[in-house]
Amino acid sequence: MFNRMAGGRETCLTLIGFILICLKMVASLKSAPEIPTIDQAYSKISNSITVEWATVPGATSYLLTAEDGDTVIETMVANSPGTVTGLKAATLYEITIRSISAAGRSQASPPKQAKTVLAAPILEVSSPSSDSILVQWEAVYMAIGFSVSIMRANGLGSIWKENTTNTSLTFTSLEAGTLYTIKAYAWNANGIPGDDSTCDQRTSPRAPANIQVSFDSGALKASFSWAPAEGAFNYTVMALSDSSELTCSTTLSSCTISSLQCGTEYLISVLASNDAGSSKSSSAVTLKTVACAPGRVMIQEDSPGHLSVTWSDVDLGDYYVAFVKSDDGLEVHCNTSLTQCNFLSECGFTYFISVFAYNKAGQSPLGDIFNYTTAPCCPSDINPVLVSSDRVEIVWSPVRGAELYETKAVDGYNVVECNDTAPACTLSALECDTNYNITVYSFSEVRGSNMSCTPQFITTAPCSPEIKNVSRDAFSMINVHWRSTNDDATYTVTAQGEKGLYQCSSVGESCTMGGLPCGSVFSVTAVAETQAGRSLPSYSVPLETAPCCPTGLTVTQITQSVINVSWTIGTVAQTHVAVLESHTGQSKCHTHLNHCLLGCITCGINYTVTLKAISATGLATDCSSQNYFSSACCPLGVKLYRLGPNGIRIYWQASRGSANYSTDLYGSKGIFTCTPRAGLSFCDVAEIPCGDVYTVMVSPVAETGLKLTFCPKKIYSVIYRGKRNED
Repeated sequence: MFNRMAGGRETCLTLIGFILICLKMVASLKSAPEIPTIDQAYSKISNSITVEWATVPGATSYLLTAEDGDTVIETMVANSPGTVTGLKAATLYEITIRSISAAGRSQASPPKQAKTVLAAPILEVSSPSSDSILVQWEAVYMAIGFSVSIMRANGLGSIWKENTTNTSLTFTSLEAGTLYTIKAYAWNANGIPGDDSTCDQRTSPRAPANIQVSFDSGALKASFSWAPAEGAFNYTVMALSDSSELTCSTTLSSCTISSLQCGTEYLISVLASNDAGSSKSSSAVTLKTVACAPGRVMIQEDSPGHLSVTWSDVDLGDYYVAFVKSDDGLEVHCNTSLTQCNFLSECGFTYFISVFAYNKAGQSPLGDIFNYTTAPCCPSDINPVLVSSDRVEIVWSPVRGAELYETKAVDGYNVVECNDTAPACTLSALECDTNYNITVYSFSEVRGSNMSCTPQFITTAPCSPEIKNVSRDAFSMINVHWRSTNDDATYTVTAQGEKGLYQCSSVGESCTMGGLPCGSVFSVTAVAETQAGRSLPSYSVPLETAPCCPTGLTVTQITQSVINVSWTIGTVAQTHVAVLESHTGQSKCHTHLNHCLLGCITCGINYTVTLKAISATGLATDCSSQNYFSSACCPLGVKLYRLGPNGIRIYWQASRGSANYSTDLYGSKGIFTCTPRAGLSFCDVAEIPCGDVYTVMVSPVAETGLKLTFCPKKIYSVIYRGKRNED
């Protein structure tokens, strides 16, 4: 097929081709096939013309040509009938035909005119409602009317046909959600119909009915279901509130919308849709969600042991439930239509508080969980384990909720504090014998101090007394005087040394103690005691008792005028003073030894011997005295007379005073002693050997029977009978 267009390059090329064909036909004129004759030419389709002709012998094909004055369209066909396509609708064409064989082609047949039918209208269909279809098209060239028919696509039912000169038509009273087939064509002034146009259109579905709502209060979502609508492909559920619009889409007959807002009233509607469009909204259903969790929750402890919980009112809330759970697991709650609940509480607990609102939809979502820690409990078993003059140690059992303990001791003007995490405290630097108001406050970081704790009154131990003086009276009693500022105190004075401990007590400012051993050093302290306790001891004062009297006082006559006083040295005594005294006078010596010689005594006199012990510090003890009778005076005028062949009489002159005497003769052949009867001044010694030299001593005999040996001695020789020699 060749197209020849007027003008331009294509036209030129077509002419060249035509000339070449003519030249070829001329060259083979003798063998070209016959020219066909067109029987008829007609158009059933707007873009083609069908041609019928008688068959030409020898022709193998035919060339159909259609020309409208502007364009030439050629089509090669094998036999009759043949159709020229690619034509314009409603256009008059001149049709010719040539037969073609191996020898060439014939000349064109006589022309025959034929007109293409009207073009089919281009349809636009829609379903404005569930029971109607709107058909629209643009005007068709040379058309004066249109025929439109509709029927169910499944072939059931009747055909509804409408003619119109308009370019739109609406079919009503159709079935919802049903697929229809629409067919339309135009006709010209001669009533000849043009091409038809066919399309399918479904009516939109009806609104879903019987909507059911199921609300999940915990997840804040709602599930919706409905009766399926005929012809619906999809469904859309819309939940509208004052502040939001939520949707869900599905091909099923149920759908779930999540993320609903609490405390909101929604209008629920369901749309059904298909390829034709959407249905009208279903009748709206009201959905009230659960109320929102109450806000502005406030917790107050109006008084210890009473919690007040308040909150703000919420939309759609019918009533409220407040839950209070303590950290030991115990939970209580209250129901109210108000916005406040009161609970009993205990010290030292942390309470977890949540408030829910309720309505017919259920429980509100969990809001914030608030916690409130009550003030820690106050220690109740405060026990002073040590009370001294300047310090108080107290302990108590740990109490619930306390992280720290604050202990304060107040005496009216001064405050002493100590803070510790342990249930014990030592208050130092206190005043002695002072009444303190001691309070232990429990403290927690969350709640602070519990200021309702009860104080306890504790009095510190008394002040230490100050010893002012330690004195000793004539009876060796120790008097101790002190100064103190304590009230109602009992004082105990202690003298402690190597030889023991001695005490005296008094409620005044002095006391007396006796029986302290001599020759001892003591440390004297005083202690005050009240119901609060004992004071620290006072500063010690040294006390030295007088030295002990020596024992074993012995007086020995050394000579007629000298005696020796000896003793056993007493404890602590450094020196001693010995005194010998009579009506005739006194003799005294001071020595650090344990004996002393006293002279110038008179024989035969009764003396009093006293001894005084003196310590290194000058303390003296007058020891007990004893009587001493000095020995009788040595006799005078000692003479010896021969008595018979073997006897001797010793004669002497007795000294003043009465005394007993003893006579001793000391010779090489023995010692001879005689003791005269009392009152005599001679003594006879018989049977002594003669011719020997004797030492003779006449000695007074003490009351103890001790014979004194300090009297002078005389030597006598006995030569012969009746004669004596005396040296």
